[in-house]
Amino acid sequence: MKTFEDSLNTAVFTTTFVVKYRSVITYVTHDAEDGAWQFFSNEHFDNYEDVAMIVGLGEIIEMDKSLLDIADLPTGYIATRQSLNDNWARHKREEK
Repeated sequence: MKTFEDSLNTAVFTTTFVVKYRSVITYVTHDAEDGAWQFFSNEHFDNYEDVAMIVGLGEIIEMDKSLLDIADLPTGYIATRQSLNDNWARHKREEK
């Protein structure tokens, strides 16, 4: 079984949709700039600050064990899927 290199108490970015409403995580980034992890669902929002949450990596894994499938996602990459039953697709994040 894969595990994240980051410790379980590493702060990760997500939304109220994922934490409070248990929306399925469908979009994950592992930022090249600082190694930060971000976990999002399909819900649309206009202002990230309105829905932003910071939780521990261990907490997000407890919500969705399938995230362990992308524990080795390199920095600078994203992982996407359509639903909980889909496999993750990995893509190098386009530089802006």
